[in-house]
Amino acid sequence: MLVTGGAGFIGSHTVDLLMSLGCKVSVLDNLSTGYMANLAQWDADPRFAFVGGDITKDLAEPLAAAVAKFGPIQRIAHFAAQTAVPVSMDDPVTDIEVNLAGTARILEYARRNKVAKVFFASSSAVYDDDAPVPVSEDSTARPASPYGIDKLAVEIYLDYYTRLYGLKFTALRFMNVYGPRQDPSSWYSGVISIFLDRAVAGDQITIFDDGEQTRDFVYVTDVANAVVTSLFSPKPDGAIINIGTGVEVTINEITRTILALAQSRSVVKYEPARPGDIRRSVTTMDRATALLAFTPKVDLREGLDHTLAWVRAQKSSAA
Repeated sequence: MLVTGGAGFIGSHTVDLLMSLGCKVSVLDNLSTGYMANLAQWDADPRFAFVGGDITKDLAEPLAAAVAKFGPIQRIAHFAAQTAVPVSMDDPVTDIEVNLAGTARILEYARRNKVAKVFFASSSAVYDDDAPVPVSEDSTARPASPYGIDKLAVEIYLDYYTRLYGLKFTALRFMNVYGPRQDPSSWYSGVISIFLDRAVAGDQITIFDDGEQTRDFVYVTDVANAVVTSLFSPKPDGAIINIGTGVEVTINEITRTILALAQSRSVVKYEPARPGDIRRSVTTMDRATALLAFTPKVDLREGLDHTLAWVRAQKSSAA
């Protein structure tokens, strides 16, 4: 099993689950946004291997040691990406090089080495901002950012590789994933991680737009479960599936909840909307239920409690 971007937020939680199931796992990561600390518990495990490498470069050479250790790679969970919408708008060329060309290298490696299946981490950013909500997988795909465009392009490449080469895949379009290990200091982080960090510190919280924009927040361990199911079950082969909760929450609502949970007096400031941000986002659950038997197990309040505890622990250890 290969997990690209496995030192990152969702990738490391997926590694945890795969290791707990007894898999042999190799992680390929350039540590541009991931952290070895996210994988520290597996360092001494003989079933684990870390490979320093970059998906924008040749993959055969860095992966050779992992193949020698565990044998040919049978499945790939592909998370490695440039994940910030604003960054993609400022630098679309780099977004293409990482998210599209980098994934093409993964697919070529999979084809040449007869990998049984590839999982791809896609995004709700592929949808038209004006698409009626809740969005389904059949909703209009008309991305508002280079990030979304490249995610959609990869989905088309996946279909191409299936039709021409028989490569099996499942792509999951994630809604807003949150939870422990989401770095609040990064461009790549989500609103919950950033707001919890600010609330605990008592710093100002900035909301872009009027705060009535909505998101579908899904906890990271639920997402990892969906990823692992998609890797090992034949039922979702060739499918593109939304992963969320089906619950629409405004940014104002989530801010009030975070301030109350953290018992924070942080001041909330509103700034103009950012280009590329979707106004409303929530998914239907029909396909995830039918093909993955997916039902979120962690509700928003419980997930916020877990994430708040992690944020406080991180601040305490850094003090």
